[in-house]
Amino acid sequence: MQKTERSNLAAGLILILVGGVFLAGKLLPEWFAWLSWENNWPLIVIGVGALFLIMGALTQTPALAVPAFLISGIGGILYWQNLTGNWESWSYIWTLIPGFVGLGIIVSGFLAGTFRESLREGIRTMVVSLVMFAIFGSFLGFNDFNGLLLPSLIILAGVAILLETIIRRR
Repeated sequence: MQKTERSNLAAGLILILVGGVFLAGKLLPEWFAWLSWENNWPLIVIGVGALFLIMGALTQTPALAVPAFLISGIGGILYWQNLTGNWESWSYIWTLIPGFVGLGIIVSGFLAGTFRESLREGIRTMVVSLVMFAIFGSFLGFNDFNGLLLPSLIILAGVAILLETIIRRR
């Protein structure tokens, strides 16, 4: 099967799935009564990211994992901010976005069969993202973790160094 045929099949399946969910919402509204869109609207953003990942897997386009994790990560941030009302956190939380790209790089490499190289690059991107998060967060009023951020970053840096050493060794 050619790539365009796989893309069309995946798009058709996704449209059927999304349409089925909307139809179920209209025919059986009590199933979705628990879902308050006022609080849960960022789930739509997370779902779009999940659709990108599914589309990439079905069409054998592993590079779609990067935008999938980027979109879903931003949706997760929006979900947290919407629940807590802490919209001011955008002043530093945007630094997590490169980390989402790093996760996408790792998953993309796993799907493409280049996991070792992708793992190294993805971890580097995530570490840079976390360091920026700590720096910007400390200057712009981030105090939600009550002193746990620095020790956590030190542990993550150690894990990153260990993983990179193990990957190089093989």
